[in-house]
Amino acid sequence: MDQVSIGRFIAAERKRKGYTQKQLAEKLNISDKTVSKWECGKGFPEVSLLLPLCKELDITVNELLSGARVSEEEYQKKAEENMVNMIKEREENKKKLIPTIITGLIATISFITLIMVVAVYTEVIAVPVKILLIVIACVIFGCGLMVAMEGERTIGYYKCRHCNELFVPTFGAYTMGMHMISTRYLKCPKCGTKTWCKKVLAKEK
Repeated sequence: MDQVSIGRFIAAERKRKGYTQKQLAEKLNISDKTVSKWECGKGFPEVSLLLPLCKELDITVNELLSGARVSEEEYQKKAEENMVNMIKEREENKKKLIPTIITGLIATISFITLIMVVAVYTEVIAVPVKILLIVIACVIFGCGLMVAMEGERTIGYYKCRHCNELFVPTFGAYTMGMHMISTRYLKCPKCGTKTWCKKVLAKEK
């Protein structure tokens, strides 16, 4: 899915209808900054806005996802392409997550191993060596944790339960947010609600 092409298409169809960004935003009960982000290719309408947006612009969801007007003959083909792209994005993000998880596991195992070595051989290892091993263990664990967290934060999206907005949280918000398996307590950048946001690997088409 090409967000830049879709953004240009939204802008073109908005202008064809004679709407300003503010007028379109008012019809959808969102801010004109959100419309601007779409048209610049820096964002994509969440699922709950797809049908209202298409209704206002007199286009189909399939045309929106394709970033162009689609003839009846091409409709089925485009629908299949969009579905394939969604599946492809999800699978690619799954593959990207695997290295980050492995990195986190290796860092954790290395940390535990070094700490155990220091604890078990405490009478054999000199104090300076103990300190060095502990420092190395902490550095390895810290770096591995940072890599794993950054990958988990940026691969895919978090979905607000209140307004269905899909977003990538800042590193600070991600770090401070409580989490349970596949959900994290975050503040939605759109509606401002703090809620348990679910991790998703691809935009729902």
